[in-house]
Amino acid sequence: MLFNSLNFIIFFIITVVLYYLLPYKPGIYMLLIGSYIFYMCWNPKLIVIIVFVTFINFVGAYFVYTAQNAKRKKLYLALCMAINFGLLFVFKYMDFACTTLNGILSVFNSGLYITPPDIVLPMGISFYTFQAAAYTIDVYRGELKPSKSYVKFSLFITFFPQLVAGPIERSKNLIKQFNKKNKFRMRNVLIGLEMMATGFFKKVVIADRLAIGVNTIFNNAQSYGGLYYILAAFMFTIQIYCDFSGYSDIARGAAKVLGFRLMVNFDRPYGSKSLREYWRRWHISLSTWFMDYIYIPLGGNRKGRLIKYRNLFITFLVSGLWHGAAYTFVIWGAIHGIYMVAEDILRTEYRKIKDLYGACKPADKAIAILSPFITFGFVMFAFILFRANSISDASYIFSHIFWDFRKWNTIQYLYEMITSLGMSLYELKVVFIAVIVLFVSEGLAGHDISGYIRKKGFVPEVLYYAFIFLFILTAGVFYNAGEFIYFQF
Repeated sequence: MLFNSLNFIIFFIITVVLYYLLPYKPGIYMLLIGSYIFYMCWNPKLIVIIVFVTFINFVGAYFVYTAQNAKRKKLYLALCMAINFGLLFVFKYMDFACTTLNGILSVFNSGLYITPPDIVLPMGISFYTFQAAAYTIDVYRGELKPSKSYVKFSLFITFFPQLVAGPIERSKNLIKQFNKKNKFRMRNVLIGLEMMATGFFKKVVIADRLAIGVNTIFNNAQSYGGLYYILAAFMFTIQIYCDFSGYSDIARGAAKVLGFRLMVNFDRPYGSKSLREYWRRWHISLSTWFMDYIYIPLGGNRKGRLIKYRNLFITFLVSGLWHGAAYTFVIWGAIHGIYMVAEDILRTEYRKIKDLYGACKPADKAIAILSPFITFGFVMFAFILFRANSISDASYIFSHIFWDFRKWNTIQYLYEMITSLGMSLYELKVVFIAVIVLFVSEGLAGHDISGYIRKKGFVPEVLYYAFIFLFILTAGVFYNAGEFIYFQF
């Protein structure tokens, strides 16, 4: 069931009404059943995977917590993690592993061939697996006690607003919110609807319309060249942000209407002045997950610079693999690992120069002005690999990205490029205005646009959201509505 569908609107209204009408316990059961229904609308059979992951981590965390010694705790944790990530490997990476192994076997002319299994990738499996695994690890670390209620724990894993694309919630934040009945408050409903409106604006007005131009070029990558690729990369960089942060806004808003609080997942990442800052602002729930459960356990920055750089690179390599079972994602993660290492080295050396020769205000000012644009450029460059359909397409794009450079300043070339995106001039104007509105709003308000507008008074709030709703209804893409990009992860 897609957020950007009439089915979801109907489902959501019914769920909200029932939750507030029912007493506490029936309301919790209703939310759990509703979350299962929400997921089963995509593929009813695969609900078994979520139920199994829920059961394994509920029982596994109990055994970890009650184990009599450290050795048994580690054993139970290892078994639980093996099941969690074993399932993830089978459903998400088995085909990739077989393809890779077949490639290696062919190099040695072994004559062997492993037929990849025909397995459907369960929607959102990476999200709910990571959320469940983090809970069990937290119990192992002694950071929380295991939940006594199987129903509440099940709802924590399957809570429909954030089930298939996050945020990847921590049990310390969400489970305890299910311990009481939320009273109906019109303020929560209005705030939640405002968040959802912002999310729908990002998704159906900007992301789904930009997708037309992005798909036109990336799906026929070897038919273009030069500035086409730069424009497509720029459009995809905006598209994926609006698509994913739009989902997070709708998820947070839907939860807020019901009286629950989900974590902020994006905080103006394209205003970041460094790659390190960018990853503190982009997909925050996943970035902090990798920090807490991979980077720090590897040693973090506690064992010297070389080990720190190794840990950074491994963390981002795993992050790339998490995003998809393809070499394009792995290399994308590796590039960001290299970015982070190189940036840390440059930052360290620049500090040494400042300590040696003193601060240089013109240089510091130039860096402060240029760094957001440089950071955005590096992010956009890496996104070419993220979006490319194959390594060969990505290689072709990189080798032809400055093709026809001398034509870039000619009106004819620019006109041909703009009119070959599969978008009308009206659609281009709509996207241009919508992007300006969004980024000006975020520039002024930060991630909490609704809170900022609300402080300006009733009239500005009504006018702003009337404009947003009008934009959604008149310029949103509702025909052949596209799935959210991160559903595939």
